[in-house]
Amino acid sequence: MADSLVHRGPDACGFFHDPEAGVRLGHRRLFVLDISGGAQPMENHAGDVVVVYNGEIYNHAELRAELVARGSRFSSSHSDTEVIVHGYEQWGMELPSRLNGMWAFAVYDKKRRGLFLSRDRFGEKPLFYAASRGAFVFASELSALRKHPAVSAEISQKGLAKYLAYGYVPAPASLCEGVSKLCPGENLWVDLDGPKISRRTFYRYSIRPDRSLPPRPSPETAEELCALLSDAVRIRLEADVPLGVLLSGGVDSGAVAAMAARHAGANRVRTFSMGFREKTFDESGKARSLARSLATDHREFLLSMDGARDLCPEIVARLDEPLADSSLIPTYVLCREVRREVTVALSGDGGDELFAGYDPFKALALADLYDRAVPRPVHRAVSLLASRLPVSHRNISLDFALKRTLRGLSHHRKLWNAVWMGPLGPEELCALFPFSVEEIYEDAIACWDSCPSPDLTDRTQEFFTHLYLGNDILVKADRASMMHSLELRAPFLDVRLADFASRLPAGYKFARGRGKRILKQALSRVLPRSVLDAPKKGFGAPVGPWFAQGFLPLAENGLLDRGFVSRMLSEHRKHKADHRLFLWAAYVLFAHAENR
Repeated sequence: MADSLVHRGPDACGFFHDPEAGVRLGHRRLFVLDISGGAQPMENHAGDVVVVYNGEIYNHAELRAELVARGSRFSSSHSDTEVIVHGYEQWGMELPSRLNGMWAFAVYDKKRRGLFLSRDRFGEKPLFYAASRGAFVFASELSALRKHPAVSAEISQKGLAKYLAYGYVPAPASLCEGVSKLCPGENLWVDLDGPKISRRTFYRYSIRPDRSLPPRPSPETAEELCALLSDAVRIRLEADVPLGVLLSGGVDSGAVAAMAARHAGANRVRTFSMGFREKTFDESGKARSLARSLATDHREFLLSMDGARDLCPEIVARLDEPLADSSLIPTYVLCREVRREVTVALSGDGGDELFAGYDPFKALALADLYDRAVPRPVHRAVSLLASRLPVSHRNISLDFALKRTLRGLSHHRKLWNAVWMGPLGPEELCALFPFSVEEIYEDAIACWDSCPSPDLTDRTQEFFTHLYLGNDILVKADRASMMHSLELRAPFLDVRLADFASRLPAGYKFARGRGKRILKQALSRVLPRSVLDAPKKGFGAPVGPWFAQGFLPLAENGLLDRGFVSRMLSEHRKHKADHRLFLWAAYVLFAHAENR
């Protein structure tokens, strides 16, 4: 199991074994902080608390000072792992609420004869587990978990249905029967004498607008946001190894780079961007221009679309669980090149989710009006007319966007976002699997129902922060980076910044058809106007044309109905429909099954 995770920790390996309790812990380490003093598994002085941990605790210095004042004796100089050891001694299961960072950790508590597991608030770090055949097994990746003989290799049909509904398998489900993911912001306790397992949520990002705030963001509120982001970047600059910033040229990564440059002092911040040889996809000029204005030490890597296509088999073969996000391809290549120069990199992940930066937010007002005004028979007629539009496989073409929007509007509002973005729709899924719409989309429905605000922007944010961020964006970032032993850090997911964003009214985030209103106001003296006013552009790959031109083969293997797959591929190639999302999801799924 440890050997299969060497890419996550190539620098050291350690094991712990308590034969009487039947507990074995293994750890692969990537050197980032306190290289000489942070070896794992790590024990306390009494030897009754043992920790294995993946991640970074950014407020470890403050917690260390508090723990020392309470009588804890530290052996290391600045290991954040030892803060977890003594923090658990002091606060027990309340420890995660005190942490500001990203983590997946397990604490073996000898006195209580139990195992305590925890995952960070947004799910930056992964944690899979299974309880079967008298064993409890956990790991950072599904591929490691499957090495244990107690873990089944059988595909979960419900997990498969969810994968084709969302393009990812939302936690706590997985694609492997009997295997679960610990949800973001969740703790788990295993009683070794039971064995009894209990889970508890210690944090859930929730949109709760402060009604006392004025209708428009004040300069003071914007300045508070700017200060929070600045400090979130500052505390993520600590490392005992080379560090840089991933720079796309957009608002979020630009803000992180600008703040890093402020805090770096005389040292120039290293920034990295990915460019494409094809001009229609290339935005490297924006990143280059921004890097020049921030005076960073900038590196730019070029990739051709042919080169990206050739890498597809290699990339998807290394995924521990299928993920149907084609932006994994350029992200993988960027991380590979960045790792040649640094071990840690900061990213802009989280900005779009917390401040309503995605395109679906732009569709909400018109979708709401259409949904209220257009009767179902008329909607069916409109959808039929739209289906006759000429099919283009260009990136986010008009016909693709229109048909996707109308498909979502055929269903209840609770399903809009999932149906807009998913590989297959409810009708197709219910025809392929023995599950109801409510069972397949239970995660999206729960997000909608749990939001205390009736505002469509707030409800859509619940979907993006709870489902899309934790199960797609952060999974992509973690896998693409850790395949190359690169640690990514996301300042926008600082708990202080996230809690601040959760209290902002919807109008502070999305107004007049544009997202990130208060964020752009806060950055008005930090970033050039050209960056703040530029339209958002995705970081994807042209999988639609690749399938249409026969560049990507579908090695069907019985996981899905062969007739259905063949029909979808045929319609796509004949330009009768645009099935790019399903075909890419199927390609990743089949390749994953072949390499299991």
